[in-house]
Amino acid sequence: MRLSIVIVNYNVRHFLEQALGSVRRALQDIKGEVWVVDNHSVDDSVRMVRERFPEVNLIANTNNPGFAVANNQAIRQCSGEFVLLLNPDTLVEEDTFHRCLTFMDTHPEAGALGVKLIDGSGKYLPESKRGFPSPWVAFCKTVGLSALFPKSALFNRYYLGHLNAAETHEIDVLAGCFMFIRRDALNQSGLLDEAFFMYGEDIDLSYRLAETGYKNYYFPETSIIHYKGESTKKGSLNYVRTFYQAMIIFAGKHFTGRRASLFIFMLHGAIWLRASLTLARNVLGKIWLPILDALAIYIGLVILKDFWANYFYKDAHWFKTSVLWFNFPLYILIWLGTAWLNGAYDAPYDLRRLLRGLGLGTLILAAVYGFLDLDYRPSRALVLMGAAWAMLSTISIRALAHFYAFHNFNIGRERIKNVVIVGAETESGRVAKLLSQVGIARNLIGFVTPASTNATPANPAISDALGAANQLEEIVRIYHVKEVIFCSKDVRSQDIMDWMTRLGPAISYKIVPEEGLSIIGSSSKDEPGELYTIDIKYNIAQPVERRNKRVFDLAICCGLALSLPCWIWLTPKRQILLKNWWSVLPGHKTWVGYAPSNQNNALPTLKPGVFSPLDGLNNIQADELTTARLNFLYAKDWDIQRDWNVLWQHFRR
Repeated sequence: MRLSIVIVNYNVRHFLEQALGSVRRALQDIKGEVWVVDNHSVDDSVRMVRERFPEVNLIANTNNPGFAVANNQAIRQCSGEFVLLLNPDTLVEEDTFHRCLTFMDTHPEAGALGVKLIDGSGKYLPESKRGFPSPWVAFCKTVGLSALFPKSALFNRYYLGHLNAAETHEIDVLAGCFMFIRRDALNQSGLLDEAFFMYGEDIDLSYRLAETGYKNYYFPETSIIHYKGESTKKGSLNYVRTFYQAMIIFAGKHFTGRRASLFIFMLHGAIWLRASLTLARNVLGKIWLPILDALAIYIGLVILKDFWANYFYKDAHWFKTSVLWFNFPLYILIWLGTAWLNGAYDAPYDLRRLLRGLGLGTLILAAVYGFLDLDYRPSRALVLMGAAWAMLSTISIRALAHFYAFHNFNIGRERIKNVVIVGAETESGRVAKLLSQVGIARNLIGFVTPASTNATPANPAISDALGAANQLEEIVRIYHVKEVIFCSKDVRSQDIMDWMTRLGPAISYKIVPEEGLSIIGSSSKDEPGELYTIDIKYNIAQPVERRNKRVFDLAICCGLALSLPCWIWLTPKRQILLKNWWSVLPGHKTWVGYAPSNQNNALPTLKPGVFSPLDGLNNIQADELTTARLNFLYAKDWDIQRDWNVLWQHFRR
C-alpha cells in the first residue's frame, strides 16, 4: 500500500463530502486507502460517508476523544508506506498525491512535507510554512512584530516570512491540515501526542520528526484549498485558552531549565493578553451599536425636551430633572429592549426588525406611562416625538455604518450578486436548479463550458452558454460577475485553484461536489466556510428565536411567582412546578423541550425540558417514530405559541 489518508471529522459533513470527492479523484492510479474517523458528529456525517463513499474505512466514535487520539486510531490500523493527515475542510488537486509521492521518493531524507495552502478566495495562507516556537518567536507573534515585518527572518520566524512561498524549502513545522509523512519516520518519531486535544499536535510531531534526523519540507508545486484557516476560531476565548495551553504543553515537553520557564511565563502572559483583547473585541462588537443608539436617542430626547419646554410651555425649566435620570433611560431601555427582542441587533441592517421593535416599544411605553406616578409623567408629546426621533436616529446610524462597511447607502436592500456557473450542460442545469431550491437571491447570468467549445443547454433553467472556460476572465469583466460556481464533476481542482488565483479575491468562489446537494465556499481564511444547502432550517436554531424562548421561560417564571398564592394550593402537580421553577429560572432547564428520543442527535440542542410536545396530546402513548417526528416539527416550526399551547394543555389537565 503506497498511501494511507486519514481524515478526522467533526460536524462538517458538507466539507467532508467535497474533500472525499477530491481525494477519490487524486487517488487514481495510486494504491491507496482512505480512513475517516468521526468524532461523534451530529450532522449525519457517518451516514453520508457510508452511502456516498463505501470504499472509505470508517471509524465512528461514540464520543469526541480529540484530534490526536482520532488520528492515532486510524494510523495504527492503516498500512500505507506514506500517511497523509488531511483536514476535512480541504480540497486537493488531482495530481497532488502523485507529486508528493514523487518528491518523497526522490528525497529519502524527507520525513514529511506540507504543500502550498490557499483559502477560499485564492489567497496564499502563511501557515503553509512555519518555524519552531521559541520565547522570541512567541514574543514577536504575540505583540504583532510578525505582522509588521512579514518578510523579516528575525521578526517573522513564526511564518518563515523570509522564505519565498513559490520555492521548495526545508522548514520546521508542517500545517496540521496537510501532513504527508513517511511511515518509517513516523515509526521512529512516534504517533501524535494524545496530551494535545486540539492544536499544537502538528508542531509537536514536526519537532519529533526533525529530532529523528529526517527533514520537513515545504513543497509549493501543488496546492490545496483550506477553507477554515487557523484564524477562523480566534474570535473565541476557548480558542485562545486551548491554543496557548497546547503551547505550554509543548514547552514543558521539549524545553528545559530557564528557557522552558521563560517560555511558559510568556505563554501565560500571552493567554491573559490575548484573552483580554478577544473578550474586549467580542464585547465591543456586540455593544457598540446599542450604545451608539442609546447615546443618539438620549441626546435627541434632551434637545426635544428643551424645544418642547420653550415652544409649548413657554418655560425653559418646565420639565423636572427626573426626566434626565429616570424617564429618558426608561424610554431608551424599552425601545432598545424590544428592538433587541425582535432581532434588530442580530441583523443590524434589517430595518423591518428595527422599526417593528421600536414600534412595539412605543406601544409598551404608552401602556407603562399610564401606570407611572404623576411626577414621572412629563409629557405624552415627548414620548411620541422621542419615538419618531428614535426611528430616525437609529436608521441614520445604520446607514452610516452600512456606507462605512460597503461604500453605499443601499441599506435594507439585499445585494444580489451576478453569478456564472462553470460546468458542462447537465451539471450546470442541476446546479441552477439547486440554487433555486436553496432560495439564495442570486442573478444567474448563465454558464461557462469547461471545454473550448460552446454548447446550448437543454435545461431551460439557465441561459445559453456564455462562452468557454478560457474566456472566463473576459466574461467576469463584461457581466460584472461577483460569484463563480465551479462544478467539480466537470472542472479539475487545479483549474479551479488556478482561476481563483487569476481572478483574485474580489470574486466569491463556490464549488459543487459531484452529486452533492451543497454549494461550498469561503470568502477569507478569517471567516467560516459559506454553505448553500437545501438542508432543513430549524427555527429553534435562530438566535432571535432562542432568545425569545428564554424570555418566554423567564416570563412564565415571573407569572408563576406573582400568582404563587393561587396555584400552590389549586394545582395538583404543584410540586413539579415548584421544583422546576428553580431550574428554569437560571437556565438549567426550559419549560418545554424535546421528548426523550434516541433520534434527537441531529436536532439543535436544547436544555432539558420540564414538558415536551407529547404533553399536548392528552396522554396519548407515542412510539419512537412519532416522538422523533414531533420533536422534529417542534424544532423546525418553533414559536412562542407552541410552548404556550403545551403549557396550557398541561395546566388544563
